[in-house]
Amino acid sequence: MNVRDGMTKVVLSIGPAHTLREAARLMSRQRVGAAVVVDPEQPGIGILTERDILDSIGAHQDPDNELVADHRTADVVFASPDWTLEQAAATMVTGNFRHLVVVDGHEVAGLLSMRDIVRCWSARVASAGMPVSA
Repeated sequence: MNVRDGMTKVVLSIGPAHTLREAARLMSRQRVGAAVVVDPEQPGIGILTERDILDSIGAHQDPDNELVADHRTADVVFASPDWTLEQAAATMVTGNFRHLVVVDGHEVAGLLSMRDIVRCWSARVASAGMPVSA
């Protein structure tokens, strides 16, 4: 299976001027653990994850005053839709993160999470009739 088979194609995009509370509300509403951050004044894109929000709150920062721009990850690791899920999982484990932004050419094509990978692998095991060991 490839990244294109498991990625979420509808990606939540937020701006750098959103507060962390606004970002959390949007992420919760769409039931996603990450959002792509698009800043028209900065080249490239960033990513904001639920972990970024938790780290801020854990540091006693006010989510109503903290901006996405100050908490996003700017050095994003990108995946190709043609990567295998194994390659994506290895990249995530090596980099110690749980989301990859999927880019096709110069466009964001989707987002892939560890949960997406596990879902794909579990479905493959189930469809093959293989027992899942506990």
